[in-house]
Amino acid sequence: MDAIIEVENVSRRFGGITAVNDCSLQVRRGSITGLIGPNGAGKTTLFNMVAGNVAPSSGTIRFDGRKTDGLKPHELFGRGLLRTFQIAHEFSRLTVLENLMMVPAAQPGENLASVWLQGSRMREGERRVRERAEEVVDFLRLGHVAQELAGNLSGGQKKLLELGRTMMVDAKVVLLDEIAAGVNRTLLASLADSIERLNRERGYTFFVIEHDMDLISRLCDPVIVMAAGTVMREGSFGDLRNDAAVVEAYFGGSPTGHATGSVRS
Repeated sequence: MDAIIEVENVSRRFGGITAVNDCSLQVRRGSITGLIGPNGAGKTTLFNMVAGNVAPSSGTIRFDGRKTDGLKPHELFGRGLLRTFQIAHEFSRLTVLENLMMVPAAQPGENLASVWLQGSRMREGERRVRERAEEVVDFLRLGHVAQELAGNLSGGQKKLLELGRTMMVDAKVVLLDEIAAGVNRTLLASLADSIERLNRERGYTFFVIEHDMDLISRLCDPVIVMAAGTVMREGSFGDLRNDAAVVEAYFGGSPTGHATGSVRS
């Protein structure tokens, strides 16, 4: 398997609490891989370690074949690993278009000397960034709110904007954390469409934490199940929904009635 993320025997302890315990998994390049499990299973802590927000207590994480030990989120961002959050982090007083234009690093206008001495270069750089942002707005069908302040958007529109930010750079992997939370079903369908298109047309790899089983079953293959801080099972959603151990650990009962739909735990 051509793995773009490799987690090898990783643990994370907080004082006397072990949040992730000797966990190993891989995310295949070009896949949409789901990560599910009950609350407290260690999913978010694992995401935090992959994204560079938290260092492992032990074990190794590799991204695109290179160890990420000691790398910070902005360094991983520069290598093409991006993350969205359950609660969107928009610049509320900037427009949708301006939010997108804030993403690319090392823009000419960030350097005061460039503003004074290389005005034409600065303007050309800003033009290219704006064109890219307009393309993203069109791709995500957000043209009707492009000039709206981001703080005025609905929850689902903010999630689309977060996804749009990942399109402003050359993303290799996007970590999606509870993207369905607080999103109505219509906008969630639009989000799912956009994720599928980015995966199919632009080769994005997605690693998805999600409690909404409809979304997991639509998007993800494979699906990894975590419980008690480590990987319990991995397989297709169809196989896992009928796995008695998974049903007991995650759903707390028989598969009947819990195979599909929005499951919260």
